[in-house]
Amino acid sequence: MFNKVIFVGNLTRDPELRYSAQGTPICNFALAVNSRVKQATEWKEEVLFIDIVVFGKQAEPCSQYLSKGRPALVEGRLRERRWEKDGQQRSKFEVLAQSVRFLGSPGGKRQSEAPPQADDSYMPPPDEAIDEPF
Repeated sequence: MFNKVIFVGNLTRDPELRYSAQGTPICNFALAVNSRVKQATEWKEEVLFIDIVVFGKQAEPCSQYLSKGRPALVEGRLRERRWEKDGQQRSKFEVLAQSVRFLGSPGGKRQSEAPPQADDSYMPPPDEAIDEPF
C-alpha cells in the first residue's frame, strides 16, 4: 500500500519538543492548510488544521527554527491514533513527518541567513507508547 502526503501551510502554534524514555527527540506542531473551493457561483476558503509529529534528528531543528505563523512544507505518512478516555473511544489523524522544509525567511532575514533545513533522513517512530494528546 502507498501512504504519502505532502502539505504546505503555516504553523498554528509554536512547536513543542519532548524526549522519549530512550532519549529520542519528538516535535509536535500543527499546520493550517488553505484551499479554495467553488460552491455554486462563489469561492469559499477552506482551512484544514493538521497535526504533525517529527521524530529523531529532524525534531530539534524544527523546534529551534520554526514558530507560529512560519510556512513549512511537510512530507510524510498519515496515521490514525486511537485511545479511550472516560469510557469513550477517540481517534485522530496526524502526519508522521519524513521531511520538513522551512519556507520563507524568519523575521524578514535574507535567505542566506535562513536556518539550515531539517535533515531529510527518515527515522521511524519509536516502538514505545507515546502519551495521548488528551
